[in-house]
Amino acid sequence: MVGRQLNWNEYATAWARLHGGFDPRAATPVVRGWLRLSYHLGFLLGRLRVGPTAVTVVGVLLCLCVPLFAVRPGDGPFLGALFVLLASVADSVDGAVAVATGRTTRLGYVYDSLADRLGEAAWLVAFWLVGAPGALVAAAGALSWLHEYVRARAVAAGMREIGAVTVGERPTRVCVAVAGLLLAGLTGLIQPDLAAGTITMATAVWVLLAAFGLGQLLSAVRRALIDAG
Repeated sequence: MVGRQLNWNEYATAWARLHGGFDPRAATPVVRGWLRLSYHLGFLLGRLRVGPTAVTVVGVLLCLCVPLFAVRPGDGPFLGALFVLLASVADSVDGAVAVATGRTTRLGYVYDSLADRLGEAAWLVAFWLVGAPGALVAAAGALSWLHEYVRARAVAAGMREIGAVTVGERPTRVCVAVAGLLLAGLTGLIQPDLAAGTITMATAVWVLLAAFGLGQLLSAVRRALIDAG
């Protein structure tokens, strides 16, 4: 049953409870603006009786479009970047719908996490299709998966907060995917062979940030669990 829709302050408080106590009202202007946009879109969709699961499904479908369109000659990488951006909006809005309408569930959280991993896998497939080496793409996916797995296991082991906001978080991966595909599209217009080199560099940046972020997270988890014990 749908509960009363929350105003912004109520939403921010509820969102913070679900994200390790991080208050979106205290975030940087860019992050705060993004979360407020997600809230307003979620509020609107809630009024229209659109459920969070439907938004999650749309987000996954948008992600699956990324590799399908990224290989199109000419504008393919640009279209891939557009679909990554649209999918990231859907990913923010599904949670906003759930929180704003009081429909958050543990099962929904699992579905959302699964959708995120499937979506990122689709983006990396697009990187591979555009020309990034398979081994580098696999390393990027594995490190990002480990990042999320370590945090989930640490919470299960007793860590009460998110541990640390690292340089390898999902918003960073979204930025790398969008920027990488856009740059690959631009360089591909100059010389088609340059697109593969550009997307390879973007994948390498993903790997480096993911590896460093994993190190940050492991350090924070170690401190948190030692203090908790």
